[in-house]
Amino acid sequence: MAKFSIAPKPTFTVEVAIPQVGGRPAMVPFTFKYRDRTELAELFDAWKEKAEAIGERFKGTEPTLSEVTAAEVEQGVAQIKDLVVSWGFGDKFNDESITALVKSCIGVSDAVVKAYSDAFGNARLGN
Repeated sequence: MAKFSIAPKPTFTVEVAIPQVGGRPAMVPFTFKYRDRTELAELFDAWKEKAEAIGERFKGTEPTLSEVTAAEVEQGVAQIKDLVVSWGFGDKFNDESITALVKSCIGVSDAVVKAYSDAFGNARLGN
């Protein structure tokens, strides 16, 4: 009989390809919070609402690049905080270092979200 628990582990770890300017991505382990399907749907719905609110904030205006970048950083930091419980960087996992990561590595929040989503997709496909 296979040893399998219906109750999943509360976290799981995945190597994330962190983009680096002028170099290859660095593979860094990220430990993510597990969410069931309902919780995932609720999280993605909340992200959609936040993105729409940002769009409304800029509606009818000509936002500066600085304003758009600040909104993107804010969104990226929030996404990482929603998903990640720890990481393999030498820096502590806290608001300051998350913000520094998002500001310094363009596309890092997209990479983290993709790695998280891919982990669920791989599980669905049976790895």
